[in-house]
Amino acid sequence: VQLQASGGGLVQPGGSLRLSCAASGIIFEGYHMAWYRQPPGKKRELVALISRAGHTDYADSVKGRFTISRDNAKNTVYLQANGLKSEDTAVYYCYVGRGLTEYWGQGTLVTVSS
Repeated sequence: VQLQASGGGLVQPGGSLRLSCAASGIIFEGYHMAWYRQPPGKKRELVALISRAGHTDYADSVKGRFTISRDNAKNTVYLQANGLKSEDTAVYYCYVGRGLTEYWGQGTLVTVSS
């Protein structure tokens, strides 16, 4: 199983990015998906998740600004991040899980700075 995350980069405060995570080696639609992030010097934290049924949930810090979505036909999960703030700077990781089985992507760096 491989998860390939992309879409990170440098963006100014107030800007937007779209992160993507493409999975191979699994039947995508049977898994829950999520995005986590790890800010510099801090612990990894959950940003957003989307269940197999498409239900979503978000960390309070990103509600109203970030949107998670999935395309089962493309085996891809997305994170649309709008209204970015300096505190959103982190390495973002995609997660795929079901029961005790979990897989992690390699991480993509998002830097919010002027």
